[in-house]
Amino acid sequence: MEQVILVDEQDNAIGAMEKMEAHRNGSLHRAFSVFVFNGSNEMLLQKRAVGKYHSGGLWTNSCCSHPKPGEATAEAAARRLREEMGFTVPLQPVFSFVYRADFENGLTEHEYDHVLAGFYNGPVDPDPQEVGGYAWWTMTQVENRLQQSPDCFTAWFRIAFPKIRGWWEQNTALV
Repeated sequence: MEQVILVDEQDNAIGAMEKMEAHRNGSLHRAFSVFVFNGSNEMLLQKRAVGKYHSGGLWTNSCCSHPKPGEATAEAAARRLREEMGFTVPLQPVFSFVYRADFENGLTEHEYDHVLAGFYNGPVDPDPQEVGGYAWWTMTQVENRLQQSPDCFTAWFRIAFPKIRGWWEQNTALV
């Protein structure tokens, strides 16, 4: 049974709970979102597999999930990037934010989301149980699509994108 780390508003761990129970209760828990960029100044997006417990079929950042109790967030992010997208890359913490999103199926995401970023120019080998598709998009393509069809993207991506774009603009020289 997969567990998540319950946290307070300052990200202090206060316990653990079974993942689906946390999403049914709307309990605040630790999460992460990974954004990967390539040398062509594109962002790797994934389309969540349709069968996911929420937000299936929506576009989002390269990878996202929850650290397990006792697991460091950066280690969990690297693990899930390898499991979901089939590669690893050095990741650096960028920012964090708290959000709450209620879904039609009765589940709630209430997360303290740590955003990490990295650069990668190799092959992508997604797990079809997790990922329904992927694409490399420029910032302009993402912005245009967000303006035209915001409901095609996950709730957390819509919040994180403007912040990650600001970070990216300052860090593209690192590629």
